[in-house]
Amino acid sequence: MTDIQYISDAKGNPVGVIVPIEIWQEIESEKETAYLTKSEPMKKRLLEAKQRTEGIGFEEALEKLGI
Repeated sequence: MTDIQYISDAKGNPVGVIVPIEIWQEIESEKETAYLTKSEPMKKRLLEAKQRTEGIGFEEALEKLGI
């Protein structure tokens, strides 16, 4: 089980939650993906990019960008 903590008010009603950062990042990532895939053109681009097998490495990209 995870280390999720629930926060309650004085009456015992749940008012908040504390989650580990790893879970929060996963939730945020899923929200972003859901937002992006609402647009059919963006959904198509993301699926095409996911299937791509060619590309350049991170260091090479930085070099090309002059960073």
